[in-house]
Amino acid sequence: MFERLAELAIRRSRSVLVVAAVALVIMGAVGAGAFGKLLGGGFDDPSSPSSRAAVVIDEKFGGETNLVLLVGADEGSVDSPAVRRSGENLVADLKEEKGLTNVVSYWDTGSPDLRSEGGREAMVLAHVTGDETRQQENAQQIIDAYTGSQDGGLTVRAGGGAAVGSDLSKQVVDDLILAEAIAIPLTLVLLLFVFGSVVAALLPLVIAVIAIVGSFAQLSLLGSVTDVANTSTNLTTALGLGLGIDYALLMVSRFREQLSAGASVDDAVRRTVNTAGRTVAFSAATVAAALAALLVFPQYFLRSFGFAGVGVVAVAAVSTLFVMPALFVVLGHRVNSGRLPWAKPGRAEDRTPLWGRLARTVMRRPAITALPALAVLLLAASPLLGITFGTPDERVLPEGAGSRQVSAALREDFGGSEESAIHVVVDGPVAESPLTSYAVGLSGLEGVVRVETSSGSYAGGAPATTGPGNPALGRPDAQRITVVSALEPKSDAAQSLVKAVRAAGPPAGVTPLVGGTDAQLVDSKASIGERLPIAAALIAVTTVVLLFLFTGSVVQPLRALVLNIVSLAATLGVMTWIFQEGALSSLLGFTAQPMELSMTVLMFCIAFGLSMDYEVFVTSRIKELHDLGEDNESAVTEGLGRTGRIVSAAALLLSVSFFAFGTAEISFMQLFGLGSGLAILIDAIAVRGVLVPAAMRLLGRSAWYAPGPLRRFHDRFGLSEGTPGAVPAPTVHAPRVKDSTGV
Repeated sequence: MFERLAELAIRRSRSVLVVAAVALVIMGAVGAGAFGKLLGGGFDDPSSPSSRAAVVIDEKFGGETNLVLLVGADEGSVDSPAVRRSGENLVADLKEEKGLTNVVSYWDTGSPDLRSEGGREAMVLAHVTGDETRQQENAQQIIDAYTGSQDGGLTVRAGGGAAVGSDLSKQVVDDLILAEAIAIPLTLVLLLFVFGSVVAALLPLVIAVIAIVGSFAQLSLLGSVTDVANTSTNLTTALGLGLGIDYALLMVSRFREQLSAGASVDDAVRRTVNTAGRTVAFSAATVAAALAALLVFPQYFLRSFGFAGVGVVAVAAVSTLFVMPALFVVLGHRVNSGRLPWAKPGRAEDRTPLWGRLARTVMRRPAITALPALAVLLLAASPLLGITFGTPDERVLPEGAGSRQVSAALREDFGGSEESAIHVVVDGPVAESPLTSYAVGLSGLEGVVRVETSSGSYAGGAPATTGPGNPALGRPDAQRITVVSALEPKSDAAQSLVKAVRAAGPPAGVTPLVGGTDAQLVDSKASIGERLPIAAALIAVTTVVLLFLFTGSVVQPLRALVLNIVSLAATLGVMTWIFQEGALSSLLGFTAQPMELSMTVLMFCIAFGLSMDYEVFVTSRIKELHDLGEDNESAVTEGLGRTGRIVSAAALLLSVSFFAFGTAEISFMQLFGLGSGLAILIDAIAVRGVLVPAAMRLLGRSAWYAPGPLRRFHDRFGLSEGTPGAVPAPTVHAPRVKDSTGV
């Protein structure tokens, strides 16, 4: 296959480039509509009890409260006649809005629970209709029309889930623009330093642009047939830029190496495609396999990243294998054009390359050199012992965000908020007596402030004195119960209360559904926890199979899995220390809170896939030398000497794409960017530089072991880089001429 790809590039190079250009234009036209088709949210399991409860409430009760307007009196109290009239007029206008249902206010009900303790503010509760995207659009229209200073001496602020979603949606776009404005220019500068020539430095950006545009086209098409989260665009741009550069860097470096060794342009293309091209194909398969595991989760937030990740990897790999060889043929030796002052061709290097010398040092004393590195990684992983998980809420936004400020005011100034209440819904008829008995029992649970039903209000295991029941909570064919607590939302105590409500004895013959934000967290943890072993097993199996096909060894895949798990544990430990324990909260400007569950799973899959990316880069060159007759130690030393700088340069460039998201205002995007970038650097430096050569030295010849039947299977069906007619690479033991790339 790879031979045919090379011959296609050699014979039809210009045709390939024309087809690629036309495809790029078409993908750009399709991808331009992606943002209009993508959705917000997607963190909940649609089949969970909390999601089913939300569906029943939407269908039969007009929806859960997801918009809270906090109305403040500029002077005096919300009970003053002038303020009351203004408040009533405001509520009347809100009830006329088509995108709102279940509008309830303090002035309608007189409930003291909807008035602040000081009497200066009152709540207006409402449900914004529509799916995630439509909710955000409707909420934004309401916010634009009603917030700020209003007639009659009122000031209105917006909060609740719909307002948070609207703020998040806008902030994601702003964060993406800023991150790419930082990453792309910085990446170009680094590419110039890595390659030493303008033309060679621009080639990886060509692949990156194709990968990003192609992935947006894919997201646009997927958004037409299924739910896709808008935050998947962040992964598309970061991963597209990074992988495009990774794969092109490997190809360009190998092509220039072959030219400097005396090969003709056509032979250099053949050798590059047969070696680096083969590595790119296997690397893409391992990364895609890790990201495809996200598809087992029911939350479309995670599935979206699976779709986007697999798509961007596929586009990056295909464009690298087709477009890059064609560019090599057209450019030939001009790939070195635009040489920069620091690139000095022809300079003899009379010392062993850094990565080769590091590998030789490690392999002389593998235990002494590997144990300190392993100890540091395990120490970094230690915060995982206290890790806790949460789901996004207003605290992921910057402190200045309006919806976050409203949520803080609700917790501090009101006696429990209905917006964060537990919602119990019975999808069937219930008589008043058993309904009352059930509500009384719920009101006696620890942490409950009050329970509201159609039959009355209850607190402390007895009827409350705050007024009669709310008729809007009852129907002949269904009942809704609101359990309001003063507990910190999504805290351990709040989650325990959800479990206690679910364990309470319901009226005979009915099965209540329990929903609300705290119930959604409980269900998300259960849903992801249930499927996480399946995803992990898929990643492990596909990794073992692919690396076996690539290396012919059953030991190499297991070694790779163990080392990857160690490096990822270290990364997650550091992220727990930073984002959960708040170690850098003042520097990065976020609020410490439990690790965001979906983003942690996402980061693990991405980091694992990228770790396998570099695993394939390094192992491919080591195996090539081993197959050509080098002993194990020489193959590792020479292999790292020839690929170490490529891997370190690729890791630096890719990490820049992710670290740029550290500038984000949304804390879980900071977690995603910093965690992924750190994982890449740990893997490229500590694992590839120290632990891999140490493990290879300790394993010795057994590193390439496979049982007889599997060995014969690999000889027949496996793929390796050792191909006839190769231009031999210079040996690490002798001085060699350094080309202008410096790699």
